[in-house]
Amino acid sequence: MPSWSRRRLLAAGSVVLAPAWARAQSPASRPVTIVVPFPPGGGTDAFARPLFGAMTRAAGRQYLIDNRGGAGGNLGAGIAAKAAPDGTSFFMGAVHHAIAPAMYPKLDYSLENDFVPVTLVASVPQVIVVNPQRVAARTLPQLLALLRSRPAGLNYGSAGNGTSHHLAGELFKQQSGTFITHIPYRGAGPALQDLIAGQVDLMFDGLASSAAHIKSGKLHPIAVAGTRRAPGFPDVPTAREQGLPDYVVSTWYALFAPKATPREAVDRFGADVRRTIASDELRAIWTGLGAEPPDLQGEALGRFVASETRRWAEVVKRSGAKLD
Repeated sequence: MPSWSRRRLLAAGSVVLAPAWARAQSPASRPVTIVVPFPPGGGTDAFARPLFGAMTRAAGRQYLIDNRGGAGGNLGAGIAAKAAPDGTSFFMGAVHHAIAPAMYPKLDYSLENDFVPVTLVASVPQVIVVNPQRVAARTLPQLLALLRSRPAGLNYGSAGNGTSHHLAGELFKQQSGTFITHIPYRGAGPALQDLIAGQVDLMFDGLASSAAHIKSGKLHPIAVAGTRRAPGFPDVPTAREQGLPDYVVSTWYALFAPKATPREAVDRFGADVRRTIASDELRAIWTGLGAEPPDLQGEALGRFVASETRRWAEVVKRSGAKLD
């Protein structure tokens, strides 16, 4: 074979083989991006940052958080749904996204149809927290008495219309026969900042994002909305213990992959997440945030999310909650 023919054959082989090698190696070596659909400082961030920081240190691969707040968590969800399904993009959704279908008639994504459920990250009860400088109540009976003595006199902040913070407040009002003015924000972080600054009176927040402020004394916990007291917060009584037996609201956080992401990539990512959460470091952080460890993954997680969607649709219907 002439030398020029051998050179052409080798060159052709390199053209064929190099892209195949790149396709095989690139997804496994590129950084992984996790869309967190709320601004920094909220409950989703409270779990995402220690989790993916620990995974980056352990794996030597970058796990990058992309905060995309807006529209009650729906802006980021829509962006994540359109990400390339190559195993380098994931989405950290929350209970807010099970509420969204009942609140937003024209979502540009479907949690059920556009994503693959990977694994639950954490589940925490909601907590009723007040700014102690603005609200004198320290127990649920005291708060109820204050609300009834000052109809429409207090307000509560939320992470936005249609979020669990908003619906937890509406459910509380319905069950307690009280009224509190709702003030929506673009995420739990900004709402908490204004609560601490005294711009709003109280919040129905996920315990994780309020935990540090409770421990510092900047916020006072009135009650947790769980069936039992939260891990790490044994001194905070439940609403059930204080005379509101049916007020139970949990905030959960879970990871999803864009539809058509290879099953191998989904399973590997989920296993890495659960292994990291099981470490002593992360277990201590989860307890400090009042969180239960994850116990759902894959199809079981999908069924749970479907049941939550039905539950919150009924809450929205009964409360009459609407977007402004």
